[in-house]
Amino acid sequence: MSGKPRPNRHEQILQALAQMLEDDRGQRITIAALARQVGVSEAALYRHFPSKARMYEGLIDFIEQSLFTRVTRISAEVPDAEGRCGAIVSLLLGFAEKNPGLARVMGGDALTGETARLRLRIHQLFERLELALKQVLREAELSEGRRPGIPAAAAANLLMAHAEGRISQYVRSDFKHLPTAYWDDQWTLLSARLTQPVTRSA
Repeated sequence: MSGKPRPNRHEQILQALAQMLEDDRGQRITIAALARQVGVSEAALYRHFPSKARMYEGLIDFIEQSLFTRVTRISAEVPDAEGRCGAIVSLLLGFAEKNPGLARVMGGDALTGETARLRLRIHQLFERLELALKQVLREAELSEGRRPGIPAAAAANLLMAHAEGRISQYVRSDFKHLPTAYWDDQWTLLSARLTQPVTRSA
C-alpha cells in the first residue's frame, strides 16, 4: 500500500468526469455514464453534486485554483515583465497539455449544450489571465523603464489569443497537436518587441 491518501468521493467524481472528457472525445456525458465510471449509483452522485453543472463548476474551480496559485508565484519569483508574460502563457499551455479533459472545458468544447453560466465562468477565467498579463506589462514601465511595442491591452490580448488558439487546436486534433509544440520558437517571435526601453525626450 502506498502512503498516498485515497481521494474522497467528491474528488473521485471530478477525476472520473475529467477522464471521461478525455476519453469520450466529442461525446455528451450523461449522469448514468458517469455513475458507471465512478462505480456508484446516480443517487450517490447527486448526494455530492446536485447537478451535472455543479460537477463542471468543480472542474472549473480546480482549473482556476491551479492556474492562479501559480500565476501569483510567477509574479513573485520571475523578476522581469517579459519573463513573467512568457511564464504565464507557458503555464497555461502546459496545464492544458497535461490535462486533456480539462482542456476541453477550457476550450468550451465540453460545455456545448450546458448552462450558459459555465461558459461565462470560462470566459471570465481567460479574462482574468489577460488582465494579469496586461498588469505585468503596465508595471514594466514603472519598474523596468520598458513598455510594450503596442499598447499593453493589445499585447496582452495577442498573447491570450495565441494561447487560446493553441488550446483549441489541441482539442480539435483529439489531443494530437500539443499546445507546447513550437512554443519556444513562437515565444522568440512574440517577445521580440513585447517590451522596449522607454525613450525620454531631452
